[in-house]
Amino acid sequence: MVLYTTPFPNSCLSALHAVSWALIFPCYWLVDRLVASFIPTTYEKRQRSDDPCCLQLFCTVLFTPVYLALFVAALPFAFLGFIFWSPLQSARRPYSYSRLEDKSPAGGAALLSEWKGTGAGKSFCFATANVCLLPDSLARLNNVFNTQARAKEIGQRIRNGAARPQIKIYIDSPTNTSISAASFSSLVSPQGSDGARAVPGSIKRTASVEYKGDGGRHPSDEAANGPASGDPADGSLEDSCIVRIGGDEGGRPPEADDPATGSQARNGAGGAPKGQTPNHNQRDGDSGSLGSPSASRESLVKARAGQDGGGSGEPGINSKLLYKTSVVKKTAARRRRHPDEAFDHEVSAFFPANLDFLCLQEVFDKRAASKLKEQLHGYFEYILYDVGVYGCHGCCNFKCLNSGLFFASRYPVMDVAYHCYPNGCSFDALASKGALFLKVQVGSTPQDQRIVGYIACTHLHAPPEDSAIRCEQLDLLQDWLADFRKSTSSSSTANPEELVVFDVICGDLNFDNCSSDDKLEQQHSLFTRYKDPCRLGPGEEKPWAIGTLLDTNGLYDEDVCTPDNLQKVLESEEGRREYLAFPTSKSPGAGQKGRKDLLKGNGRRIDYMLHAEEGLCPDWKAEVEEFSFITQLSGLTDHLPVAMRLMVSAGEEEA
Repeated sequence: MVLYTTPFPNSCLSALHAVSWALIFPCYWLVDRLVASFIPTTYEKRQRSDDPCCLQLFCTVLFTPVYLALFVAALPFAFLGFIFWSPLQSARRPYSYSRLEDKSPAGGAALLSEWKGTGAGKSFCFATANVCLLPDSLARLNNVFNTQARAKEIGQRIRNGAARPQIKIYIDSPTNTSISAASFSSLVSPQGSDGARAVPGSIKRTASVEYKGDGGRHPSDEAANGPASGDPADGSLEDSCIVRIGGDEGGRPPEADDPATGSQARNGAGGAPKGQTPNHNQRDGDSGSLGSPSASRESLVKARAGQDGGGSGEPGINSKLLYKTSVVKKTAARRRRHPDEAFDHEVSAFFPANLDFLCLQEVFDKRAASKLKEQLHGYFEYILYDVGVYGCHGCCNFKCLNSGLFFASRYPVMDVAYHCYPNGCSFDALASKGALFLKVQVGSTPQDQRIVGYIACTHLHAPPEDSAIRCEQLDLLQDWLADFRKSTSSSSTANPEELVVFDVICGDLNFDNCSSDDKLEQQHSLFTRYKDPCRLGPGEEKPWAIGTLLDTNGLYDEDVCTPDNLQKVLESEEGRREYLAFPTSKSPGAGQKGRKDLLKGNGRRIDYMLHAEEGLCPDWKAEVEEFSFITQLSGLTDHLPVAMRLMVSAGEEEA
């Protein structure tokens, strides 16, 4: 299949579209700025309350007539541009494909040669997030602003989180097998704040851990400075950094021994000052960046380590160890909150290391999509953006916005299809919400059979009262996906040219598994064909699953304004009730907090990662290895990203 790198089939149409949009854009921008000036966020309200001279109010009053006058002047040009722009949309392609060829060991071509479908199997990591990159006036309805700056910061944080080394911590202690939050907050990446701008795979990194044992012994600060330029390291993205931590026989967590350490972990690196600016205005190296002296607990495995080799025997000593490939994860030895669970799960302050596929929703703004693409191309080689249709093309209602879907991959994309949901209504009908289907190649066998996977990214209807519409869209999603797999498959039972090793659906489904109003969606047949790792059954969540929709009123509170702080808050039940959105309670209560106290569960989880256990290649299976709720985008969006790592292996090889 030919992937479209431009939205129009020829340069003439592209030039005509550029001219028409140039006529429309000034009017569009003025309306956006005019409306945005009357929708302040809670952060701006706090700033105004601290402004004795009312300068911001004075600027609003001063510039409003100017915006109105310019809008009236630009309106005729916008009308002329619209006359040309609208019919052009019938010739527009439903997405734009971008590839920044990477010839390093981390490039897509090199990744394909890594796995031949033999051996112990291979893991693939998926992430999804609603990033709320709407025009600024609309984004403010969700209490976020400055869309262009947020887009750049979101891209940097995702890239930095995914490009960091995958660190595995081994605990050497006969009694204390837990890893405290305080010990993780002192993980230091030696890479500079801008280090991820180079193509990953060409960077040599090591990492070490600072640990305080009993008695408050402080190890050397050498780890924070990173390795010397002459230190050898393997540049593969699949590598892992192995760190050994000495423990004490007392078995107490470090924060119990040293209150200062626990306080530091609570507030992040150095704490957040009062009146802190929003996170998209922070400098590189904040707690969401790779250069931050903080780290998540994702992809960290607890197991008994062998002899250290040097062996001073003193707990908490830092050591620089080279990355080592093919490290066996002893997941059974990791202590989990629920020991009966078959995979690791956590609240993480970072996106998973070695992230393979990224699906984003609500990337509606074109300029923001371009900024996001530029940042993510530092890690992902293949990107699809500006997905959707405009005008009346292909759908019943006029579409002012695209679908908001955005996809990035480290592996080559083979086939793409997009479908617009035809049953949108209310304000949701203004956007061409739909589903994006992708077929990716992740390897090849020694017999030259392609090893492929399928990914579907979607965003369902938003108004909470429209359950029937969402169920219709889930029906369409299943039908479209079945048609896509059938039309793109080049295999037959007699001649299997391809091996399908995973089938994943992800996105913002706009319903949860705990609200009584969402029972219709909870019982949909989609959940019989695809497995939700966080779900026990209709209306019943696993105890460790938490909501992914944040309470917008608290986005800029000091307790949650950094990834570390938000991670800490969401690990406690009290914090979740304070800062997560819960289903609307019909019981009378004294305010929002009073209503939350009457509710059960851990918040509204409306962002999903589903995977198929059937329909894959015979004798192959895909099992969840890790699942995480991510706080790295704190202050930048009102959703929590989620990530899932699948281990794909041949069934007969399981021991």
